[in-house]
Amino acid sequence: MIDAYEDPGTPDRRGGWRYLWWLVRCQPGRCAAGAVLASVWMVLLAATPYLMAKAIDEGLEPGDFAALTGWSVALFVVGSFNAWLSIMRHRTMTRVRMDANFRTVKVVVGHAVRLGAALPRRAGAGEVVTIGVGDVQTISQSLTVVGPGVGAVVAYLAVAVLLISVSPLIAAVVLLGMPTIVVLVGPLLTRLQGTETEYRERQGVLTARIADLAGGLRVLNGLGGKGLFADAFHQDSQRLRRQGYRVGAVTSWVQALGVGLPTLFLAVVTWLAARLAAQGDITVGELVSVYGYVAVLVGPVAFWVECGYQLSRGVVAARRVVRFLRLEPLEDTGTRDAPAEPSVLHDPESGVRVLPGRLTALAAARPADTALVIDRLGRYTPSTVTWGGVPLDEMALAQVRERILVADHEADLFAGTLSDVIGGAEKTFRGAGNCATSHDAPAHAKRPSEAPPEAHMTQALHTAAADDIVQALPDGLASEIDAQARNLSGGQRQRIRLVRALTANPEVLLAIEPTSALDAHTEARVASRLRAARDGRTTVVTTTSPLVLDHMDTVHYLVDGKVAATGTHRDLLDSEPGYRALVARDTDAEEAVR
Repeated sequence: MIDAYEDPGTPDRRGGWRYLWWLVRCQPGRCAAGAVLASVWMVLLAATPYLMAKAIDEGLEPGDFAALTGWSVALFVVGSFNAWLSIMRHRTMTRVRMDANFRTVKVVVGHAVRLGAALPRRAGAGEVVTIGVGDVQTISQSLTVVGPGVGAVVAYLAVAVLLISVSPLIAAVVLLGMPTIVVLVGPLLTRLQGTETEYRERQGVLTARIADLAGGLRVLNGLGGKGLFADAFHQDSQRLRRQGYRVGAVTSWVQALGVGLPTLFLAVVTWLAARLAAQGDITVGELVSVYGYVAVLVGPVAFWVECGYQLSRGVVAARRVVRFLRLEPLEDTGTRDAPAEPSVLHDPESGVRVLPGRLTALAAARPADTALVIDRLGRYTPSTVTWGGVPLDEMALAQVRERILVADHEADLFAGTLSDVIGGAEKTFRGAGNCATSHDAPAHAKRPSEAPPEAHMTQALHTAAADDIVQALPDGLASEIDAQARNLSGGQRQRIRLVRALTANPEVLLAIEPTSALDAHTEARVASRLRAARDGRTTVVTTTSPLVLDHMDTVHYLVDGKVAATGTHRDLLDSEPGYRALVARDTDAEEAVR
């Protein structure tokens, strides 16, 4: 199987069938071994009726005890060997399925990492979860076709040869009848693909709703919207249930016909063979062998139907994976170098100018306006932003990511110890050459000191007023944090996100609403400490809180996404009525908190 650290290879993204074939080509030896073992196993199953016929015709009927004993021993040896083959076949096919499972997981996770910040903009959380939870398993199960599927074909041909030696009429009936059964099931498999596709789509939507509900339950309770959301979820789940019933109905018919039709066909062939035996055209032993041959064929036909069923579901799942793998990250078309020295960031579309080494705030009535400016300044969307007079889109994306960090107040927090949650950002940036310890980083990007990472983390915790979080946890920095830090309050999560950004210590920090969930007292402490922590480094904050705005060097007041006024907080209070009204709303909220 694929090693945990092995390169999974480059998947074939041209379609669902091609992706499944790529999984087979990634392990040709194991797939070939599974096909050979399954083929020999099924052929030897067909050999059992042949040996029984010989034991009856050459031993039991003429009374030859030696011949009977010899054929009985042969039957025992073949049966024992076939049992061992069955074990090896199952083990081999389990490895085939596990390799496909792990390889698909690695490909999907690797591509999700490659998409990076573009992932939430290109795919919903429900779709990614559905791929990881359901589609990966479905794809791996569909590879059963390379073992029992191939073996079923070989066994069918072997039985056909044996039946020709008994009766050409019976052989013709079997050769024509079994494919007819498969053809009858075919239209159901096509219908299954359609219903399964729709079911998977609805499942992805519902999974996204579950994630939203889990993440926003407290907010919904506070706003009184839990009932409304629950009703919407109930309606979606009912639609999914009804679609599931449709999938189940088709599936039940496929499985019933896959077993029922071959069994019915077995009865017809047995009746025909009994008639031939009564007429003396075949011996009693041959009658027994015909029954055995056709009984053995029930297995291969059932395998064919099962493989068709699994392939239908596997193709649907593979198409979802391929669709996800076709998503492309932000294209890096930049070839120019970033400025060698701290330089001005300018967004002509909004009129925002960010001076190097200063604290800058963006204030607007609509948070989406300031967030859009941050996305442009951080190069997460195409724009005409310049950095040091050079278009940001023309610079190498790696250099931009090394020096500009966008800190979203709703950024994901992964499960792990608090130290890992916070320190992961610094490790990532150091690996990318973003920290002072990187030899490739420019001189101005280096940290002001060569203090160990623990010192940077301690300073960041103090700046974000998050010391009390560490003290309140049972094991301090070693305490386990749930995914999305759900075992912390909203304000604690926001401070941890800010700590993570400050620990990375980027040259340019673009923070979106970093204190919006904090009480007035904590917010005032964070605002006063941020200046000292970011001294000499460029920092942009989106906020409408007067406690934060009062500590900024420059405030840009935006109206409809455009800069309406620029100045200090106190200057804008005196000169801009709209700004004063905007900030006053926050002031009223703070007084209400007190």
